[in-house]
Amino acid sequence: MPELLIELLSEEIPARMQAKAAFDLKRIVTDGLVEAGLTYASVGAFSTPRRLVLSVEGLSAESKSVREERKGPRVDAPIAALEGFLRSTGLSKDQLELRDDKKTQVYFAVIEKPGRAAAAVVADVLDGAVRNFPWPKSMRWGTTSLRWVRPLKSILCLLVDEGGALVVDLDIDGIKAGNTTEGHRFMGAGRFAVTSFEDYRAKLWKARVMLDAAEREAHIWQGATNLAFAAGMEVVEDKDLLAEVAGLVEWPVPLMGRIGEDFLSLPPEVLQTSMKEHQKFFSVRNPKTGRVEGFVTVANVETTDHGATILKGNQKVLSARLSDARFFWENDLRVAKAGMGDWLLGLEAVTFHNKLGSQAERIARIVALGRELAPLVGALPDKVEAAAQVAKADLRSEIVGEFPELQGLMGMYYAREAGMDETVAKAARDHYSPLGPTDDVPVEAVSVAVALADKIDMLTGFWAIDEKPTGNKDPFALRRAALGVIRLLLVNGVRGSLSSILSKGYAGANVSELLIFLHDRLKVFLKYQGIRHDIIDACLAMPGNDDLVLLVKRVQALQGLMATEDGTNLLQGFKRANNILTQAEAKDGIEYSFGADLKFAESEEEKALFKALEAAEQVIGPAMKLEDFATAMGAMAQLRAPIDAFFTAVQVNSDNAILRRNRLNMLHHIRVVCGGVADLARLEN
Repeated sequence: MPELLIELLSEEIPARMQAKAAFDLKRIVTDGLVEAGLTYASVGAFSTPRRLVLSVEGLSAESKSVREERKGPRVDAPIAALEGFLRSTGLSKDQLELRDDKKTQVYFAVIEKPGRAAAAVVADVLDGAVRNFPWPKSMRWGTTSLRWVRPLKSILCLLVDEGGALVVDLDIDGIKAGNTTEGHRFMGAGRFAVTSFEDYRAKLWKARVMLDAAEREAHIWQGATNLAFAAGMEVVEDKDLLAEVAGLVEWPVPLMGRIGEDFLSLPPEVLQTSMKEHQKFFSVRNPKTGRVEGFVTVANVETTDHGATILKGNQKVLSARLSDARFFWENDLRVAKAGMGDWLLGLEAVTFHNKLGSQAERIARIVALGRELAPLVGALPDKVEAAAQVAKADLRSEIVGEFPELQGLMGMYYAREAGMDETVAKAARDHYSPLGPTDDVPVEAVSVAVALADKIDMLTGFWAIDEKPTGNKDPFALRRAALGVIRLLLVNGVRGSLSSILSKGYAGANVSELLIFLHDRLKVFLKYQGIRHDIIDACLAMPGNDDLVLLVKRVQALQGLMATEDGTNLLQGFKRANNILTQAEAKDGIEYSFGADLKFAESEEEKALFKALEAAEQVIGPAMKLEDFATAMGAMAQLRAPIDAFFTAVQVNSDNAILRRNRLNMLHHIRVVCGGVADLARLEN
C-alpha cells in the first residue's frame, strides 16, 4: 500500500502556531482522504520553523466504486420538486428511472461513482487544504490570491510504493508539487530530491534540520543542562519557553553565557523574566546562592568559533536590556524605601472598573473586608490591614509596568525594602493566588485573609453591577476567582457560612445567586478529582451546604461508601423503600411519619430491621453532630443486610391495614435515618 509524503515549505512560521498547524494539516488531509473513500494505517505530523510535514502510511491505492440509489419525487409532483432532485443528484431527467411505488410511479436516481486513484484524490484534498488552511493570521504575496501564514515557497508531494516514488500532479497558483526540498537556511547545500519519508528525514538531518519538535526540545534541554552542570550550576526549568525556542530553530545549538556582576543584585525573577521575554534565554541558577548568574541561548547555526561571536552579540544586547531593568529597579527602590506612599496616591488615578471605582477605592474595600475575615482565618486584623494596604502598590512600580506578570512578587520585595513585617511582604506576593486548579495555595493566615478579601471583592463587586460570566465569556476571570475562594477555604480548613462571608463583600450583590455560582465551580473542581456529580448533588441538598469544608467532608465520605458493595446495595434498598412510600402517600393522601411499632412486626426480618434502624439512628445522630461522616456512613451501610432481608421476606402493601400502615411507617424511618446523612434520592443507581 502506498506511503504519502507531504511537505509545505515556507518562510518562518511563528512558533506559537506550529503545533496547531501540524495538527490541522493532519486533520484536514486525513478527513479528506477518508471522505473520498481512501483508508490509511497510520499518520505522523511534524513542524519546524519553515515547514509543515505529513507522513501517511498504508494508504489505499484507490477508492472503491460506489453505487447509490436515491428515491425521488412522484411523476406527478410539481416541477420544482423534480428540479431540486436533479440538482442534488447531478443528473438530467433522461438519466432517471421510473419505478412503480404503490399506486403511482416515482423517479429513481442511480448514481455510480467509479473508484479514483489515490494520486487524484490526494491532489484534490491537498489543494483544498492549502487554499482553506485555518491560520490565525495569513498573508498574500506577489500577484496570486493564495494566502499562507508566510510566503509558501514549495510543495513536496509523493506517493511511494513498490514501483517507486510518484510526484502527485498538483499546481497551486503556480507552485507545482515536486520531489525536492531544501535543508537548513544557512547550513544546507541547496535543494535535493527524496524518494520516501525515511529518505526525506535522513537527508534533512544531513542538511541540518531536526524534523521532530519533541526531538529538538530534548536536544535543547540536554545541551543546556550539560553546559550548566559543567559550570556547577543548573538551568531553571521552563517548559513553555522550551517549546517556544524549539519552534524558532531547525538545528538547535545551545550556548551558555554569564550575566555581568553589575546585574546580579537584581531579583532573580526580574533577570529571568527579562531574559525570557526579550531574548528567549533560559536562566541558569547557582544552586549554592539561589541567584541567577548565567543564561543559555539557543543558536540556529553551528559556527567555526563554537558560538563565541554569537555569545558576544547576545551579551551586548543582554547588558542593554538588564541596564533598563536595573534602572527601573533602582527607581522603584527609592519609592519603596520611602514607604510606597507615592504609589498608593497614584492608585487613586487608576480605574479598576468604571462602575467599581479606582484601585485605591478597591484597596479600601479589601482592607475593610480583610479585617472582618481575619478572625475567621486566625490572623491579626491590624496585620491584615497593613498587608492589604500595600498589596497592590507595586502596580505603580516601573518594573511591573515593564513586566506585568511580576505583580505581587515585586510587592514582596518592595515591602521588605520598606522595612515591613515579613508576613505583610508574603501577603503582597501571595494575595493573587491561587491562580488555577494546580497553583500553590497560601497558608499563612495574613496571606489567606488578604487573598480571600481580594477575590470576594471581585466576585461580589461584579455581581453587584451585573457583569457575570456567560457561556465561554469571562472577561474578568470570575470563574478563576471563585475557584480561588474555594481552594483557599478547603486547603486552610476555613469553617463558617460562605453566605455570611459573601455578605461582607460589595453591597448589592445577590448572595444566593453568587453561592449557586460557587457551588457550580465546586462541582467542576470535585469532578476533576473523580467525585461523581450525583454524589455532590446529594450532599448539596443537605443543610450546611455553604460551609464548604463540611460539605466536602460529607461528599468524600459518601463517595467512599458508594464505592463499596454495601453502598450500592443499600442505595437500591433505599430507593425501593422511598418509591413504595412515595406511591403509597400519593395514593392515600397522608404522610406515614408516625413511627413504626415493634409489636406489629410479624416476621423476624421485620423485627431485625426495626432494631437495626434504631441502632443506626443512635450512632448516626451523634456522629453527624461531631461531623464524623465516616462513622455515620458506616452505620448507614450496616442497614444494607436488614433492608435486603426485609424486602425479601415481607410484603409491604399487606391486605391487613394495620400491618401495611406499620410497614409504611418503617419505610419512612429508613428515609429519615438515611436522609440524615445525604439525600440518597438524588443518587443514580
